[in-house]
Amino acid sequence: MYQIDIHQNRIKNLKKKTFNELGFKERAHLQEWLADEPQALGEDFLIIQKEFDGFNGTNERLDLLALDKEGNLVIIENKLDDTGRDVTWQVLKYASYCSTLNKEHIKVIYQSYLDKIGSGENAVDKLSTFYNQEFEEITLNPGHTQRIILVAANFRKEVTSTVLWLLNYKLRIQCFKATPFALNDQLFLTMEQIIPTKDTEDFVISMADKTQDEINTQESLKSRHSLRMEFWSKALPQLKGKTPIFQNTSPTKDHWLSAGGTGISGARYTMLVTKSYAGVQLEFAKASKEDNKKLFDELLSYKQKIEQVFGYPLVWERMDDNISSRVTYNLEGVNIFNKDDWHKMLTFLTTSIVALEKAMREPLGVIKKTTATLDDIDI
Repeated sequence: MYQIDIHQNRIKNLKKKTFNELGFKERAHLQEWLADEPQALGEDFLIIQKEFDGFNGTNERLDLLALDKEGNLVIIENKLDDTGRDVTWQVLKYASYCSTLNKEHIKVIYQSYLDKIGSGENAVDKLSTFYNQEFEEITLNPGHTQRIILVAANFRKEVTSTVLWLLNYKLRIQCFKATPFALNDQLFLTMEQIIPTKDTEDFVISMADKTQDEINTQESLKSRHSLRMEFWSKALPQLKGKTPIFQNTSPTKDHWLSAGGTGISGARYTMLVTKSYAGVQLEFAKASKEDNKKLFDELLSYKQKIEQVFGYPLVWERMDDNISSRVTYNLEGVNIFNKDDWHKMLTFLTTSIVALEKAMREPLGVIKKTTATLDDIDI
């Protein structure tokens, strides 16, 4: 750090110092400086307590408790020349303690602070002024929004690595490097945000959002997979002895379950469960689009007889733009992720797949003899 001498057109080196050699103390000096000038941390903070010890069943004290302009509580922990190894664990405890504070608690804490420093001011009035709103309209400490700020001259690697890891989980935590300098009898202090660096903070937050979204997606998929596995484990036993298909099929995590049994290679029965419907279908899914359309057209010629045996109209989907073709029957308005719908879905699938196989058995047998080659036969 240099001082610019505009008269001599020179710069003068400021000597970097430690807080210890200057005789500065954590509580008596650094804490007081930040309490008096919290904007040194780069934002407009409102300090609401020093040495806060309002944690039931503990004797711990956090250095500074503040509010930001969004109503989030900000836990500020100060260290002098070294953070120590355990500061991240320390502030995480403080953040968890503070997560339970409601608006009334915060008002009382702030009023206690104002009384202690002898300001003679009213907490409600000060909060209303800070947020430019009536106190009744202010939201304080919403959800899991507590923030953490660490201030120190030096940060150990075990601290910075933990902080960087925590950022991936959307915990808003910042590290400020406080450095004292001297020039003759003058002393200076710099406050540099090093994690995340100021110019990359928005990027780091957006990456944390992306990481958390990915984690949430993974957890959601695990839950979905588990539910589907459970559902199919209930569905398959209900088909035993009722139909020749799905007898050697195992439960799966997928939203569909397929089986042969048509006698024609590439033609398969499928049961489906989604968040909006359950369905059964016969699909022609050979590699050749031409073969699939030919099989579909042959089957379509038996439409009236098939639907008469099945008992309901089916949906016939030739799908000229796709390779495959299919015949379907769906139950709308049910959700695989709502267990209250499972009984209705299980009954529908069991009844419908048995009826569909029965209705298709004779026509598929005729089609197999008249159109299929040896390679087409489903062994």
